[in-house]
Amino acid sequence: MKQTTIPTRSDVPQEYRWNLDTLFVDNKSWDFSLEEFSKAGKTISAYRNSLATSPEQNQAIDCLEAYRTALQLSEKLGQYAFLHKSVDEGSSEAQDRVGRFMMSASAFEAETSWLVPAMLALPEETLTGWIANTTFSNFHTWLERLVRMKAHILSEKEEKVLALLTETLQTPHNSFSVLTNVDLEFGSIETSEGTQPLTQTTWSRFLENPDRNIREAAYKKFYASFESHQHTISSLYTGSVNQDVAEARIRGYDSARSMALFPDRVPETVYDNLVTTVRENLDPLHRYYALRKKVLKVQELRHYDVYVPLVPDVKRVTTYEQAVDLISEALAPLGTDYTDTLKKGLLGGWVDRYENKGKRSGAFSSGGYEGWPYILMNYKDDVLRDVFTLAHEGGHSMHSNYSAQNNPFMSYDYTIFEAEVASTFNEDLLFRHLIKTAPDDTMRAYLLSTRASDILATLYRQTMFAEYEHRAHALVEAGTPLTTELLRSEYRGLLETYFGTEMIFDKISDLEGLRIPHFYNAFYVYKYATGISASLALAERVVSGGTTEQNDYFTFLKSGGSRFPIDSLRIAGVDMESREPVQTACNAFAKIVDELESILS
Repeated sequence: MKQTTIPTRSDVPQEYRWNLDTLFVDNKSWDFSLEEFSKAGKTISAYRNSLATSPEQNQAIDCLEAYRTALQLSEKLGQYAFLHKSVDEGSSEAQDRVGRFMMSASAFEAETSWLVPAMLALPEETLTGWIANTTFSNFHTWLERLVRMKAHILSEKEEKVLALLTETLQTPHNSFSVLTNVDLEFGSIETSEGTQPLTQTTWSRFLENPDRNIREAAYKKFYASFESHQHTISSLYTGSVNQDVAEARIRGYDSARSMALFPDRVPETVYDNLVTTVRENLDPLHRYYALRKKVLKVQELRHYDVYVPLVPDVKRVTTYEQAVDLISEALAPLGTDYTDTLKKGLLGGWVDRYENKGKRSGAFSSGGYEGWPYILMNYKDDVLRDVFTLAHEGGHSMHSNYSAQNNPFMSYDYTIFEAEVASTFNEDLLFRHLIKTAPDDTMRAYLLSTRASDILATLYRQTMFAEYEHRAHALVEAGTPLTTELLRSEYRGLLETYFGTEMIFDKISDLEGLRIPHFYNAFYVYKYATGISASLALAERVVSGGTTEQNDYFTFLKSGGSRFPIDSLRIAGVDMESREPVQTACNAFAKIVDELESILS
């Protein structure tokens, strides 16, 4: 559907909206269920004394079932409320529904906050006995993870102290967010269309502008604001790192990184292998920047030259329905069960398709245990990248669909480590299909350049980030205080290593290390790099393999959260403890650069 004007929510035809009836048939049903949920905390609290003193098996399973039922209802209530709000952010009714849910969820959390500590206080043999008992089969994975964390749980009094400090410990992140999103002012940029404001949102658009003067002006103005607050921001980040290191020591971990990787049972060698392998494969990245310099026809390649598209957007109209057909064709290696299910969902109520006034921007997938795996889109017929976005979100939704159908509620939800595998897997199959059927070199060049940018941003850039935050934490753990100068120096060294000799950096370039919000959620970004490494390796395995390889991939999709992520991916056919998947991803990038060099020469 070609949109000439942006409609209000009430003007969006029903066939273009998602159908939330699989959650609740109407708002009255939601209201009734919210009232039932508000009583759940007190119901569960009735088991508190018996669970703490003499936990009989029947009482324990009754308590856990009541807890599971409440959590499942909470997920359903929250999903319905937030999905309604996401398509009409200005709706007071939707805002009220989210507010009421949040209040009830907070009350439930407070009323049941005793449960996990009470479980952890039980003798380990009691918990392991329950794990071995089929009566507790719906809770096996949950109990296994609980037992695993037991060694790092403190006494009740100590945990209470840390709990009371939770809000205080968020100060570095919250202050950084307020400073950079509210207080910092970046001025404006003069363009052919007049004076335009420079903000966190518009900055990336300016850096994609073909006019180099505009890119340079936006870049320098943006970082000038960060430079004037560099010591405040570095102090906030130092505080965040110090907190990570302190908590790791308090809980008995070897390091902050060890603490972050422990819950998912990811060996630290996975992290180290990622960095080592990517560093050994920087030559294709350096060749890419050399090609960028040549294509842009600049004497010196600068940091503000890396986001302008190498190849202009291709003008191609793909209706939503055509996009669904295209994605189905591309995913044919997964078989008709997968493609038929996905196609039916994309056309039959999973997706809220187009932009409307008040709708949240971007795209996301929202999978739940009971309802459909919904997708929010702002699809545009003339933006080819939106076809990739739909394939990406469809990958998430199908992963959620298989996970929910094949696991009990307490073990259906997969980890962040696995989350980006199924989505980027679909993107890779779509890229392979489009490049194979490209009608001319212009389309091939466009597809290759956008694919190179995607892999660069996900594999190389996130690995550089991962290396930086590991260095920052390791310095503190070794007793070296972090200063603004040290942080900037460490980041500049990484910039020079990853970008190579073709790039000329300004004095302000290393301030980039102070503007990344993900660093306040330590040791998170590496999962993007391992995710795309796993997906590219699995895509190659499935496409070049047969029924066995296809079935292995489906076993992964169906595993949900029933296994630790390294184990699930190993069953799929990729060993993330080896360097091979990352090497495969680097090889894929190198091949794309080879083809780009040839086609753009």
